[in-house]
Amino acid sequence: MLSERAQQIPPFLVMEILEKAKSLERDGADIIHLEIGEPDFPTPVKIRQAAIEALEQGKTHYTHSMGILPLREAIADHYRKKYNVVVSPDQVIVTMGTSPALLLLLSTLVNPGDEVILSDPCYACYPNFIRYVNGQVVSVPVHAKEGFVLQPETIKEKVTSHTKAIMINSPSNPTGTVLSAAILKAISETGPYIISDEIYHGLTYGAEEHSILEFTDRAFVLNGFSKYYAMTGWRLGYIIAPTDFVRPMQKLQQNLFICASSISQWAGVVALTEHHSELDDMVEIYDTRRKFLLKSLRELGFKVEVEPQGAFYILADARQFTAHSFQFSLDILEKAHVAVTAGVDFGRNAEGFLRFSYANNLQNIEKAMMRLEKYLRENV
Repeated sequence: MLSERAQQIPPFLVMEILEKAKSLERDGADIIHLEIGEPDFPTPVKIRQAAIEALEQGKTHYTHSMGILPLREAIADHYRKKYNVVVSPDQVIVTMGTSPALLLLLSTLVNPGDEVILSDPCYACYPNFIRYVNGQVVSVPVHAKEGFVLQPETIKEKVTSHTKAIMINSPSNPTGTVLSAAILKAISETGPYIISDEIYHGLTYGAEEHSILEFTDRAFVLNGFSKYYAMTGWRLGYIIAPTDFVRPMQKLQQNLFICASSISQWAGVVALTEHHSELDDMVEIYDTRRKFLLKSLRELGFKVEVEPQGAFYILADARQFTAHSFQFSLDILEKAHVAVTAGVDFGRNAEGFLRFSYANNLQNIEKAMMRLEKYLRENV
């Protein structure tokens, strides 16, 4: 008999689309992937070399459960240099990606019945993590005409005596929204703890990203190396937490995960302490793709009211074509061989939208737009 937990968790629709696309590819179909949020660039060479050196030097054993000290020091130094905030290495717990980090954090912070405020739309897995620890999700709709910006005044209306935290993500998945310093400051003053997912920091285009730690120390930061450093498969992330929460999370880490990969950790030190010209080029290429995709989608009849300025996603309004984004995305996949993500995966307020990832080369994006134009002409 399955646990209620296993029965109730919904599927992650982006993975459903990806797995369907892979099945079609096995049957010989040429699929263009605009659904998955994974950099299509290789990990920078200095980082790869650091991992090779760690292997050759025998750094292949368990580490301290909180992570190797040189990496925690590098993370603290990174936040000092980039955001001018003071973080002790003793506030940092290195994890196997940001998803385990979020599990540790919520397991430490949230009691059954505690409320966590989220934007709608938001990253699809956030509500599932909160419910997994028996917390309550409180959704705050954000709207395309406002650039999907989470408004502090609306948050205040949702805060109750049961509110434990407000969770934010800037730059955002799925919207590409970058929250301004003024918005972050106002959110930090609403009262509850802030959980800030900063995994897309570094991937901005004409906007400046800010850390929540610039405005409050009643905050938890989630970050990692997957997106900006193109290290998804390395499974390396971290939490920066208020001091009182570190030891409880460390104990959970010891029990659930022991530690993050030793080899990845040594590579992470070099990621943070060396300059990587490949990443400068990568951001410029993303921006070129972003501009092309934005123009193309609008020409095809999709609505994008405010230009996204971060991450590598565009959440486009497709309600003039469909009211059912998942079925629409499946039909596009089957008939046009273009994989895109259904907006409903990210919340009720994104139903009728599609998320397009530009983590694919420009040639493929151009080809996908031609296929999509043909699909719309023949099927809608």
